[in-house]
Amino acid sequence: MGINWCSIFLAVLSLVWNQPQSPAQVARVPQKASEVVIDASAPAHPFPHFWEQMFGSGRAILSLRDSYRRDLRDVKQITGLEYVRFHAIFHDEVGVYDEDAQGHPQYNFTYVDQIYDGLLASGVRPFIELSFMPRKLAAQDVPHPFWYHPNVSPPKDWQRWDDLIAQFSKHLIERYGIDEVAQWYFEVWNEPNIDFWAGQPKQATYWELYDHTARALKQVSPRLRIGGPATAQAAWADAFIRHCVENKVPVDFVSTHVYGNDAAKDIFGTDETIPRDQMVCRAVRKVHDQIKSSAMPNLPLIWSEFNASYFNEPAVTDSIYMGPWLAGTIRQCDGLVDMMSYWTFSDVFEEQGVVKQPFYGGFGLIAEGGIPKPSYHAFKLLHHLGSERISVDSDSVLVTRRKDGSLVVAAWNLIPAEPTQAGFTKTIHLRFEHLAGSSRAYISSVDRDHGDAHPTYEKMGQPRYPTQDQLKALQQASQLPPPEIRELPHGELNLDLAPDGLAVIEIK
Repeated sequence: MGINWCSIFLAVLSLVWNQPQSPAQVARVPQKASEVVIDASAPAHPFPHFWEQMFGSGRAILSLRDSYRRDLRDVKQITGLEYVRFHAIFHDEVGVYDEDAQGHPQYNFTYVDQIYDGLLASGVRPFIELSFMPRKLAAQDVPHPFWYHPNVSPPKDWQRWDDLIAQFSKHLIERYGIDEVAQWYFEVWNEPNIDFWAGQPKQATYWELYDHTARALKQVSPRLRIGGPATAQAAWADAFIRHCVENKVPVDFVSTHVYGNDAAKDIFGTDETIPRDQMVCRAVRKVHDQIKSSAMPNLPLIWSEFNASYFNEPAVTDSIYMGPWLAGTIRQCDGLVDMMSYWTFSDVFEEQGVVKQPFYGGFGLIAEGGIPKPSYHAFKLLHHLGSERISVDSDSVLVTRRKDGSLVVAAWNLIPAEPTQAGFTKTIHLRFEHLAGSSRAYISSVDRDHGDAHPTYEKMGQPRYPTQDQLKALQQASQLPPPEIRELPHGELNLDLAPDGLAVIEIK
């Protein structure tokens, strides 16, 4: 049988033409531009910066470290940070509670003072999570799997728990004054609906814990703010409000948590697949609506933990994905929540043990060694958004106005959070109407080429223990360049957004 070389050549050529493109190749292919019309004189609604007023962090004792305090000051400089929340103020390593040889309670607030003095010196107030159980006050020894093994048992004696809460809060007032402490928040426990609470049945025994804590705190001063249930998976909020109303238990706010990769079954009782970039705000809306339909519809909603993932996923929390994910979350949650606490501001964090390398999928904005991540720069840029929001017809553009009338626009190109997922460059055509006089656009971006140390880290060979010189190089590589300045001919601007890119545009 003869060989048809022409057919073979054409077949090979076809295979070459149809080879899957690498992510870098695909990223260079722009999609058709979408137009967004922005009326600078349009009506707007208030846009408080609810996403940057509070941040979570590791357990209390870590706040005594110099690295923790440096990271805290850095995040304070670039955001509207007002409150920090951490676990385990009552952990034995803080030394608050002990008993003498006769079993009488003894209190020591030396480390508590150092912890809260440090926060206040950085211009930040505590959002106090009242947890976990001191070993000598615990009904049983129930260590949580976290590396530092907090005891999640109920107390052996409710009167002694009440006295601990009373002595703790009295000491804070004596040291800092009631006018100061009345501006703090007190939250009862952490995620009692899962393995952070060993009481059985969980809900009924948590109600008992909450009731004792709230009443003991309010007896010290009715000005102190108390709330809960601090649950995982947006759980129990409606039942919690009903319990407080029916039993006349003090409550000043509702708090709960959710993460982008939580399961719909746990949040909504459904088998649907909810995208990572929609889960948080769908859960926020659920609890918001529960509060509004309750007997206490004006209770503030404080989302005291959120992030795109509760796992260590380097391709998510360490990556440029966090820029568009955060911007989209802000857009969707606007108007539904009073305050949201990103988990966490720093990778000075030890729930899974001592940090082993700079990039491991930690939750923080700043990696080990003081290396800012793309999420750090996303918060930095989004801090520049204005105090009013103008509605536009787009799910990837956020338009705000400052008090001086100038506009600040965020635009992004979110790609599904999969390490192998390729993406396309996205072109957005912004057309501004009713701009006063000639204007310029100052464009800052977070993407693979701006604010991401990973390319430099990869060229280094991804050292597990970077040298001081390597750390300096990584810190330098992670910095954002100055904004790109463009004129706005006819009030129009074309933006090419790289995959998982975020741009913030200030119109001046």
